Order: sequence, then C-alpha cells, then structure tokens
Amino acid sequence: MSTIELLIDEPPDGQTRAWMLLAHGAGAPMTSPFMNEIAALATARGIAVARFEFAYMAARRTDGKRRPPPKAERLTDEFKAARAELDRLHPAQPGIPVLIGGKSMGGRVATLIADELLKDGAIAGAVALGYPFHPPKSLDKLRTAHLQDLRTPLLIVQGERDPFGTRSEVETYALSPSIHIAWATDGDHDLGPRGASGTTRKANLTRAAEAIAEFAAGLDPEKSSRRATIR
Repeated sequence: MSTIELLIDEPPDGQTRAWMLLAHGAGAPMTSPFMNEIAALATARGIAVARFEFAYMAARRTDGKRRPPPKAERLTDEFKAARAELDRLHPAQPGIPVLIGGKSMGGRVATLIADELLKDGAIAGAVALGYPFHPPKSLDKLRTAHLQDLRTPLLIVQGERDPFGTRSEVETYALSPSIHIAWATDGDHDLGPRGASGTTRKANLTRAAEAIAEFAAGLDPEKSSRRATIR
C-alpha cells in the first residue's frame, strides 16, 4: 500500500478541467498559507489540486523535528510515487490533462521528471511556482541545465524580484521554447510585492491561478489521457 498521502481539493462535480499534483517547498509543508491559497484559487478555476509531502517533511508531523531536505535529485522517486497514487485514486480521464508541479524546490523536482512522465503519457505539462534558478546571492550556481532542452510544456510563475531568480536575470537565460514564464508584479519568492508596488499579494496569487488555468486549457489532454505507467 502506498505511503504517500494526498490532500485533494476538487471543483464541484462536472467542473474539473485539469488535475495538478503539487509538491511543497523546501521548508514549509503542503498546508502552508501559500499552498492553501494557491490550491483554493486554482480549484475555483476548474483545476483539481492534489498536494503531497516528501517523506522528510511528512516526518515532521509525527515528531515535530525540522529536517533539511535531501537534494532535489533524490526526491524524484517520491514524486513519481505520488503521481502513481493520484492515478490509483483518480485514474486519468479523456479530455482532462494532468499537470505536476510545486512551490520552489517542489517545482524543481517536478521539472526533473517531467520529460520522463510526458513520454509515459502520465502528464501533459508542469507548473513551477517560484522556480529556484539559483541559490540567493549565488548567481553562478544555476539550476537550469535540464531546462535548456525540456520538451514538456512548463509554466513558471516567478516574482519579478525573486532572490532565486529575478526577471532581469532570468530573461538572460537560455531556456527551452516549451517554457512560458508568467511574471508576478514586484513579487518575491512567495509572489508577494512591496507596499508601494501598486499591487497586492492576493492579486499576484490570483493572477498566478489564472495563468495556470489558461496554461492548462492550452495543453493537449491526450498527452495524459491514458493510465500512467510509472516506475
């Protein structure tokens, strides 16, 4: 039996236009305020959201101890297991695309397995909410090598002043043409703007959810219309 537990939010019956499997960031759980808000906003726009936690984060709920995350590459099997669990609970339906994604580190892990799952017919696209292009103040330590030739349609929602990759930095990177970036006005790593920016965190999160819905609507659902074969 799977040890992956999914937290699922669905639109009313008959209103689901896509599924999105979301992983959390490095330091906050799947029930963080950011994850709760984006799940609610996406669900309101017809995107069913399934959230899960990597084992190191789930263990915190048992003993309360904070643990550093493993390297992103070591979390790929757990993400694949979560995708398989979603398929067990909610088998893919014709015309309804499946996306994987996550906040920061969770989004990075999703991009590492995206092409494999796309090839297997397990997903139609991916979403990264605040992609960690590099560690803060370490612009030379880029995490973009696999993004240069990515085949999977990928939406990155990025704050314009995100310390993990600002707009002025990211626009100089060589990224695959399958990648679309939606910019959150004056947003930080949680898409929150400064007070004098003329916008609000709520507005940025709402626009993020709208971008996800538009992105999902443009995907080919046949890319994830057959039951996934995930190893």
